[in-house]
Amino acid sequence: MTSTIPSTSLVPRSRLHRAEHTLTVDAPADVLYGLVADVTRWPAVFEPTVHVSHLERTARAERFEIWAEVNGRVAHWTSRRVLDPVRRYVSFRQDHSTPPVTTMSGGWHFRELPDGATEIVLRHRFAVQDDDPEAVAAVTAALDRNGARELAALARVAAGPYPVEDLVFSFSDRVELAGTAAEAYAFVDRADRWPELLPHVSRVKLTEDEPHVQELEMDTVTADGSRHTTRSLRICRPERWIGYKQTETPDLMTGHSGVWRFEEGPSGAVATATHVVVLAPDAIARVLGPDATPAEARAYVRDALGRNSRTTLERVAAVRG
Repeated sequence: MTSTIPSTSLVPRSRLHRAEHTLTVDAPADVLYGLVADVTRWPAVFEPTVHVSHLERTARAERFEIWAEVNGRVAHWTSRRVLDPVRRYVSFRQDHSTPPVTTMSGGWHFRELPDGATEIVLRHRFAVQDDDPEAVAAVTAALDRNGARELAALARVAAGPYPVEDLVFSFSDRVELAGTAAEAYAFVDRADRWPELLPHVSRVKLTEDEPHVQELEMDTVTADGSRHTTRSLRICRPERWIGYKQTETPDLMTGHSGVWRFEEGPSGAVATATHVVVLAPDAIARVLGPDATPAEARAYVRDALGRNSRTTLERVAAVRG
């Protein structure tokens, strides 16, 4: 759970609380640092993270919006980070925190051990409104829960039988449409209509208890006839993009996130579907056969996800609004 410190003149002085979580992982420090430094992969790698959208970005500093599950709900805040690949250190602070938090900051440090393993240290510093004890306890519990999940995710991806680059990958499909960007956005936003309109979707349950934050449960059929149930959280930025993270994935993946983007082109709408995937190494042989390789698994997943995305977007031309 990353963060930013507002100007001290704008918030009352509260006691600063600290939390620290550590884990030793049998993986190179540079590999683990790289997973944390690339925040665009967080929704697929880290269980709590739903979506990240950059506002500013340079080689060593960035500012972004982040949506993540905190204590059973999706929270939203803006963070700044400074990246130091030489020290393998990432510092963060929240520009705008979610109440009752008034300030949140901290850092990730990756210390290489003599045996080649890495000690990961994740530190947080935070304050809450009026230093309320119940709020402090709730924030501490959230940091403990999410910190443990994030450290475990790094170990799961980096300490497995295959290199990270074999398991974590991304790709995009770009489709030009005859309709408008608003029509394309509306089609993807109204996923409750998909069973009637998309051949690979047999059932959808869509709920939106908070504006523009959706929960989507969907049954799909792949080209080989296999049926899969997936569950996703979606963040909708009206008529611009829809970011999502699958909370329940098919067997071949431990993580899948993505974003649909919509813009006007010279002769109609242009829609881009981007996917970030983390393969499940233990499932490759079980799903694709004992001799299957990560490369074959990547090709299989890329084909299945890309085909579904293109089918969804191409239907906009036939069904407007």
